[in-house]
Amino acid sequence: MIRRPVAWIVAVVLFVEALGVAVLNWTLGNLVDAQNMSLAGLDPDAMSLSSKIGGIVFGLYFALCGLVAVLVAVRDRQPAGLGRVLLISAAVVHGLLGAVAWAMIGRPQFAFMIVMLALIVLLLVTYDGRRGPVASGPEDAKGPEDPTSPDGTGGSPLTPPPAPTTP
Repeated sequence: MIRRPVAWIVAVVLFVEALGVAVLNWTLGNLVDAQNMSLAGLDPDAMSLSSKIGGIVFGLYFALCGLVAVLVAVRDRQPAGLGRVLLISAAVVHGLLGAVAWAMIGRPQFAFMIVMLALIVLLLVTYDGRRGPVASGPEDAKGPEDPTSPDGTGGSPLTPPPAPTTP
């Protein structure tokens, strides 16, 4: 059962975006190379190579962010450490690209970037910091009145477990 489909949606869209960015930059590099274009006297071979390298780097970056989203979906807990930093940086990149898209490309591309920004932020704030799956309802939650531990504390995560005894 998929409890939180947002992580899966973000992962799929980031993988598609990674492939799209890599293919687009590779194609642009091939076009620059085939047309022997130059910009302000720059070497066309350097422009072509840098476009291809940039496409590969950004494609791998978005694929790595997609992998973090898959791990979030599989583990059903919030990203931590480097994964969280990667997703935050991807949100910032989508915000900046959205601003550029609004100014230079058009409204549909702006809408895509803002939807991606919203999905990544939703992924980051949806998980509440608990380890493991979230309780599905009141029947799964144990209150302090349920004496499940020997000392009657209800098994609160703030109380240490009882010491093991040997027979």
